Amino acid sequence: QVQLVESGGGLVQAGGSLRLSCATSRSIFSFNAMAWYRQAPGQQRELVARSTSRMSATYADSVKGRFTISRDYAQNTVYLQMNSLKPEDTAVYYCNAEPQTGPDYWGQGTQVTVSS
Repeated sequence: QVQLVESGGGLVQAGGSLRLSCATSRSIFSFNAMAWYRQAPGQQRELVARSTSRMSATYADSVKGRFTISRDYAQNTVYLQMNSLKPEDTAVYYCNAEPQTGPDYWGQGTQVTVSS
């Protein structure tokens, strides 16, 4: 069973930055893609950023130019650098791993709260 452990969430003022980390219990080479999702209260979970094994990255329009997804293969960790945070970025952020076969893996989530 693969485990994904997120960290780095917290409370920050608007305009500030946070870096989320997702440590995996298996080599990230083995996944087709790694991604970050978020879910705000009363809303559906949405894709924030996705990084494929071919090193391409896609972002939600709402975070383009502010968020960056990256990988550390030596540490089996995926990061989400979040800059110029806005109150509307407040949500629980989830790490996601897409295996070559079978269902996706999910972390437990980390809360990000941006105050105005």
